[in-house]
Parts: sequence; C-alpha cells; structure tokens
Amino acid sequence: MNRLLLAAILSAVPLAGCDTGDEKALAGEALQDLNVNAHYTVESVRISSEKSTSLSASLRSEFDKLVGSKLDYAALERLAERVKSELHVPNVAVNVGKGAVPGQVVVDFEVPQQRPRPIDLNVAKFLYDSKLGWSGEGAGSAAIAGNTFAFGMISDASERIERFAGIKAKYVRQRLGTDRLRLRFEFDSYHDTWNGATIVASNNAGLYRSEQTFAPEMTLVIAEPLELDFGTSFSRYRPEQPGAKIESSNAVVTTLRYHRRWGSKHDVQERELNANYSLRAGLREFGTDADFTRQFTEAHYRFRRDHQTIEAGFLAGSVRGDAPLFEKFVMGNATTLRGWNKFDLDPLGGSHIVHGSVDYAFHWLQVFYDTGAIWDSPQEREQKQSIGTGFKAEGFQVAIAFPIRSGHVEPIFYAGLNF
Repeated sequence: MNRLLLAAILSAVPLAGCDTGDEKALAGEALQDLNVNAHYTVESVRISSEKSTSLSASLRSEFDKLVGSKLDYAALERLAERVKSELHVPNVAVNVGKGAVPGQVVVDFEVPQQRPRPIDLNVAKFLYDSKLGWSGEGAGSAAIAGNTFAFGMISDASERIERFAGIKAKYVRQRLGTDRLRLRFEFDSYHDTWNGATIVASNNAGLYRSEQTFAPEMTLVIAEPLELDFGTSFSRYRPEQPGAKIESSNAVVTTLRYHRRWGSKHDVQERELNANYSLRAGLREFGTDADFTRQFTEAHYRFRRDHQTIEAGFLAGSVRGDAPLFEKFVMGNATTLRGWNKFDLDPLGGSHIVHGSVDYAFHWLQVFYDTGAIWDSPQEREQKQSIGTGFKAEGFQVAIAFPIRSGHVEPIFYAGLNF
C-alpha cells in the first residue's frame, strides 16, 4: 500500500527540473523498491540559509559524503532533521533538481526565512510532586551574532536536598575561532530552604541560607559525537548560623559527553545513546573551604520501533572529602527511585549512589521499574526498588509510582514537564 501511494505521488508531482522520461523512470522504480530514486546519483549538495555558517563540521562532512552516492530520501530526511536541530528552525525543505549530467541530481536543503525573534522563551521544568510540591524553571534567551544571552528563574525542591530558588544568567559564545570550541559563563544566585527532617538530622550543621556560583567553562568537540567540557566553579554560601563567616567551594570541573543517534522520528526504528562522566575537585590551591572530589557517571539508552519504546538508564557516583551539601547525591524524586521520598532515604544526601531504571511505553502509556541505593558508609547501603505507570508525551508526564517494601505503601503522584 505504501509503495503504491508513493508511486502515485511521484507520478503526480514531478522531480524538480527532470523531464517526463525521468518522472516515469522514478514512478516505475517506486514499484520495485522503497528507495524509488536509487538510479539517480547526487551531483552536489547545498543549503539555502543565512545561518549555514553555524552548521557543525560533522554535519558538513555528512553533506560531503552524499556527493557521488545514490539518491536516498530517507537519508535526506534524517539530515534535514539534524539541520533543524542545529539551526533551531521549525522546518527544513528538501528540494531535488536535475543536475548538469543526465542521471545526476542536485540536493538543496532549504531553510525558509524566519522573522527574527528577539527573545526565545523556554520552560525546562514545571513539575508537581505529591510529596515535594511544585518545582519550576524557565528562561529567556537572545542570540546575537553568534552570542547567546540567557536569563532564567528557578524554584526546585527535587534536584537537591534543599529547595533552592533564585536566578540563573548565562552567556555562550557558540564558536570560538573554530566550530569545535565554545565558551560559556554562568552565574547562579539562590536562596535555600530546608525540610524539617534535614534540620533534625544535621542539627543545623552544614546548612546554608544562600549561595552564589560563577562558572566559566569551555566545550571542545573532540570528534563527533564526543565532547569535553572543562573549566572552574567558584561558589560562596552563607551558613544558617547567625554571625558565621561566608564559606567557599572552588573547584576544577570537567565533563566528558557522548551522544549518538541512529535514525529519526520518521523512521520505523530509532535508537539514541547519551552518556557522560564528570569530575569536580575542590582544591586548597583555589582558596576553598571545601576540599573534596566528586565523580559522577550516567548513561541512557532509548530504542523505539513503531509505537513501542524501551528506555534504560544507569547512574553512579561518589563524593570523597569535605563537600558542601549541594554536592551530595539525592535519590527519591521524579527521576530516581520514583515512588520513594528522598527524606525517608537520606535527609542529608548521600556520598555514594547507584541507580538503574527501565521504562516501557506503547504510544502514550508508560510503565517503569527503578532500583538503587544511596549511602555514606558501606554498612548503610540498602537496595530499594519501585514501580509505576502513567502517560507520557513530548516531555509531559502524568504518573503514579509505588515503593516496593513491606508494610504500609503510600504512592507518589507526579505531573508536569521534566526535561
């Protein structure tokens, strides 16, 4: 059925720039193979866009590989998706025209002219947790001649032990001499509030009422899809005790990231892998009050075929030394051990964490299983598990999760956006 429909379309809509003989050849080929234009060779590839200079070296390399190959519309659609992603545009048209030599074609990725938007607004999180309450994060950004300026506000009760609320400001230089190098500066200023369970467990030791962080970093594209972030982080935080001096946590930071995607949403099958390893080291040479090392690694794999999706995630981390509480790990929220309350697991956060999850979705229906542990000393390690179900589409999720344990079981309800 799909082949007949494709043949009918090709019969009615001629290939741009081809004569009647070419059109008939294309329609006939459609009845033999899904790649209806397999007899045409790509002569050249171009992109019609004022933003074409912003394309990555890896994407330009993919364009070069097309030249001399057989025409494959599925491959062209996948590249169009990558162009949309890199240029942040809503649409990219793929136009195919007759080449200078018979049997060859010219491919043009056309980006329609867009009215410039002075400010882009983005909501990164808007989430309700029946135990932790509301969390939200939003920002506005403006891109000017390869520079991006962003300003946002956040109030989050999920990511760390405390609720932190305040502002985030960021500057990004997308290209620093080469498209393999980017520069970023970020400044955060938060006010912190603490849950009663944490106050009791800490006896007010280590708690702080406010914090400010300035982080200059650079990103090096080692080789697509491998990137390295490196830089420093300078934090100041004011302890809860009246009259206590402001303390500091200054660290060297680095993150190695890997992202690979096979296929696109237009294909029957799609796969995606994200993985990273990060290291933060608070050094006395930086004049820090917190001398520590924090290592963290995580990986996430997604496989989709037709309307079924399977996702698997893993993370692990450790903190050694005298680290502030915002460097500790948290488990028992909307992303880890869903169904557990983080204050029941460890009200002060843990110095070691390990977690795994498996999600299965059919259309919008989702079921998931989590397992993990958080601890400070080896004898405190205790593996926990949870299950849940809900609906998820385009980042929006409604779910209910249950901790697996004996005795009274109280589920936790989640709803909202959580990217």
